[in-house]
Amino acid sequence: MTATTTVDSYILFAVAGTTYALRSEDVRHMEMIEQVTPVPNASDYLEGVVFSRGQIVPVLNLRARFGFEKVPHDMRTRLVIVQSGERWVGFVVDSAREFVRIPPEAIQPPSSAMSGLSANYLQGVATLGDRLVLVLDIANVLDTSVLPDEAGSGEVTARPLAQARGTRGSGQETSHGSTTSR
Repeated sequence: MTATTTVDSYILFAVAGTTYALRSEDVRHMEMIEQVTPVPNASDYLEGVVFSRGQIVPVLNLRARFGFEKVPHDMRTRLVIVQSGERWVGFVVDSAREFVRIPPEAIQPPSSAMSGLSANYLQGVATLGDRLVLVLDIANVLDTSVLPDEAGSGEVTARPLAQARGTRGSGQETSHGSTTSR
């Protein structure tokens, strides 16, 4: 018998001039960005929510999540809808249009020189011809404890705003969009 090596399929996309990869099995679909509904008091990287294929999906801007400056969306901007466990989340990326197969031996673990938060997001670094591709660890990108947000929500899952913000029992009540202290 001969041993066979599984070669995974990846979707490549760009953020701030760098090429990243996600395993295609983690990606539900890609689409152009139309209307993102903002969420009050959200972290800078949480743009809001969208309605996509019958689901309300939180939208993370990967530029902001990775510490880059946000830029206005254009015709190349894409929303990459990923699934991690039961969660669907949309990633705003600068562009996405390539599907490639990357053999496991082409992916090296992140260098020890890449310490800090950036290394936490990476599963590895792949070499494809003469270019480097950063392979994302989707669980760590979605893990808000890796980079605490200013709002303190600790979550990016879609659920009722009061529950997501922990306002129940906080001494504040919200009525018709205004907040009052008790």
